[in-house]
Amino acid sequence: MADASLQDDPRTSDATLLKDAVREAGQLALSLFRTELKNWIKGASSPVSEADIAVNDLLEARLRAATPDYGWLSEESADDEARLGKQLTWIVDPIDGTRAYLAGRDDWCVSAALVEGASPVLAAVFAPVSGEFFFAVRGQGARLNDARLHASGGVELDFSRMAGPKPLVQRLSPSHEDITLHPRIGSLALRLCRVADGSLDAAFAGGQSRDWDLAAANLIVQEADGRMTALSGDPILYNRREVVHGILVAAGRDRHARIVGHFKQRPLP
Repeated sequence: MADASLQDDPRTSDATLLKDAVREAGQLALSLFRTELKNWIKGASSPVSEADIAVNDLLEARLRAATPDYGWLSEESADDEARLGKQLTWIVDPIDGTRAYLAGRDDWCVSAALVEGASPVLAAVFAPVSGEFFFAVRGQGARLNDARLHASGGVELDFSRMAGPKPLVQRLSPSHEDITLHPRIGSLALRLCRVADGSLDAAFAGGQSRDWDLAAANLIVQEADGRMTALSGDPILYNRREVVHGILVAAGRDRHARIVGHFKQRPLP
């Protein structure tokens, strides 16, 4: 993999635009954090607040105004199927981890990616409370602030360094005995980025995650020498008509191969 600097990215203007917009969005979210906010439930059980909407509006204004020919897919925008005919599409989660955000916890972030075809090419995940800014360009590595990221190596399974649905991860245990996982991280994007920065050895997403939960973190994991796929090992495709995904796993390459191999031999019921 080339070790070129991010400044050498041929899509420099898009990279700069994404960085600036996500930083500004994170600061807006932080300014509203732990304040009195109107919030409600959409769909069956998904919380949303006026902060989610405000951050979405900011990102849409910044990104779409600068790239009017790109598609747009966001958790907080009505889906416009015109995106399906676009080669380049922004995929955005204004506040990933809204429950954590509304509870006053730190484990939430702003997540945005630029997808070309079905694969992310630019990614930014910003956790404003901690000041952690994850950024990746396809083929140029991933960084946390100024530090290059590397997923942890090896194949051993230390459950205290894994995160995800416990009944799923427990299937990796030889006798399915009780295990202790890493404490839950409210933002799925941030959970996956913890694989990229080596804080976690592996992270799982249960079924029903959406494009906007995954696209940015997927590229960040990949560019940190990790892999993130369906539990079958199949790649994750974005900007399709159906944006809901099944069970996913992210880990360093060798550990990922072991986990996928395990579930191929012992498939879920």
